[in-house]
Amino acid sequence: MDSRSKNLEEIRPDIPQAKIHENMTADERFQNKTLRPIIKFQNELLIEVFKNYIRKHKGAFYELSSDKKLDYIEHSIQKDIKFRNSLKGMVIGHFTVSEYNLYLNNSSALNKRMMNMVIGRLKDQVQLLEERVLV
Repeated sequence: MDSRSKNLEEIRPDIPQAKIHENMTADERFQNKTLRPIIKFQNELLIEVFKNYIRKHKGAFYELSSDKKLDYIEHSIQKDIKFRNSLKGMVIGHFTVSEYNLYLNNSSALNKRMMNMVIGRLKDQVQLLEERVLV
């Protein structure tokens, strides 16, 4: 294993509940072994990137009800292709070369899993996206 791959794998957080079973599909295995740890590792950056996205779109997010904020998160990632590609790049950039080659085998389905996980993570932490009022 090259040093880049070794270093990438070492910095990923361990997620005990992301089990690997022999009867899992290849996509499920990739999700639990690669995507979950990378997305967890990138969590703080993903939140800051989404805050910047909100600011660039005139802060309309802050005026929405709680339910509409969740819809906004999902809609932004699903419909804004440039933004979605940027988020994908933040995850894919942490793949090892062998993981990238596995990813290429079924990138469409894995992209869908990846973005659903990012959407879920942002929705679960919507309170961190709130505007901070300085007193």
